[in-house]
Amino acid sequence: MTKRIFISADHGMAIIYFLQSDVVSTLLNAGVEVIVLTDDDTKEKIEQRFARPGLTFEGLRLKQANDYAKKVSPRLQSMLIYLRRVGGSRHINTEAMDSHIWEVWGENGWKFRFGVWIPSVLAILFLRYFSFARKLLVRMQNHFAPGLYTDLFEKYQPDMVIASTPGWRMDRYLLRESARRGIPNMTVIVGWDNSSSYNVSGADVQWATCWSELQKEELVKGSDWNPGYVHVGGIPSYDGYFRKQWLMPRDEYFKLHRLDPQRKLISYASSFVHFAPNYPNIEALANLISSDSLAEPSQLLIRLHPSHFQDKPKIFADERAQVFELEKKYPHVHVVQPVALGGSLGYYGGEDMDEKSSMMAYSDVVVTVYSTMLVETAVHDTPMIAAVIDTPGGWNKPKKFSLSLKEIGNWPTHKRFRESKAGRVATTEKELRSMLNAYLKNPSLDYPERRKFIEDEITFTDGTSGRRTADFILKILNLRA
Repeated sequence: MTKRIFISADHGMAIIYFLQSDVVSTLLNAGVEVIVLTDDDTKEKIEQRFARPGLTFEGLRLKQANDYAKKVSPRLQSMLIYLRRVGGSRHINTEAMDSHIWEVWGENGWKFRFGVWIPSVLAILFLRYFSFARKLLVRMQNHFAPGLYTDLFEKYQPDMVIASTPGWRMDRYLLRESARRGIPNMTVIVGWDNSSSYNVSGADVQWATCWSELQKEELVKGSDWNPGYVHVGGIPSYDGYFRKQWLMPRDEYFKLHRLDPQRKLISYASSFVHFAPNYPNIEALANLISSDSLAEPSQLLIRLHPSHFQDKPKIFADERAQVFELEKKYPHVHVVQPVALGGSLGYYGGEDMDEKSSMMAYSDVVVTVYSTMLVETAVHDTPMIAAVIDTPGGWNKPKKFSLSLKEIGNWPTHKRFRESKAGRVATTEKELRSMLNAYLKNPSLDYPERRKFIEDEITFTDGTSGRRTADFILKILNLRA
């Protein structure tokens, strides 16, 4: 009897994870029918790109899900989301969760702070100390199950439901409905920091597959997962990096961005725009390159963050405009922006993996803050620097929370990067200059540490994570030994 699986792909990172790796293709080759639920506005575009026998696409009904979240006990639903976001166990590093607590405090008025924030902090302390409290929180959320997918469950009768989070996003309603029906469900961890920045599940989820033993420990100790139900399968999204399947020819890539093949290439990948401006890092790099302060004649390629293209708050768009002005001002400064897939997937659609891979492969040094690009850059064996040059006062906007880039160095993934010595951390323009010159003079600097870093963080470096993950899914379906 043919097995069927629902896969929720509500984010561009999930599109890459499932459809641009071997995960779905391996499932299809094993005779499993796969129904991918994704953004309604881009469903047809995604279907045209990935269509093949056995693969069906349906809308994820995100507008209806958002309407339900806003109209049915919205304050209570929002409170539950907040509590699970920051209520993970104290047995793991809670720095990222703690920052979110203060973010909510900083962006709300006194009425909210005393009426909601302070009582919720008391609840958070209870959640962090007692596993039964976290499990109770999961059960409390089950009340909010609107049955948005009843017709799809009746039509397809799936044997399993898989989502890119354990109910941290709008996939919570799909997962709750699967649990209510007694259908096995699973989460895959698509992001480097997901298991440490988001904790308590938004639904009863049975199985999980993650990148590494490090993530598994965060799931088990921080979110009460049964270790026997957590699989380490690596990160399928990076298989294409290891196989070099997205890599453009160097001369073609340089021509695309009007780069000088005789100059060293320094790339900057924007990140963490929500907490602090990236502009001080970018401006420091532009100054160093334009003043010929580096050991070799160089050029700068700036990759904007998807958040730079949000309409609100306006400060993100303003920073984007500042970056484009730098490009006009300096002849050796260039800007590349991520490609938009459209709909709710925005600029996270995975449409430009060739761009990202080529940028990291052909750069002499990649600079970012503490983003996942550090892991991806290490995969390409390119020297990397985390630049944390702060603007005094951060965004300096009323009710816009700012956090020093230096202070986020103790977040779980950031701390692991620093302790790995796989790259350098620059807090000033002077330090940035020194570190860039060190790597320009000796590209093999920190090579052993880079190799160990990716082995620790993603486990498998042979381009087989997609097949490993799919084999785990097939095993749960009793189609593999």
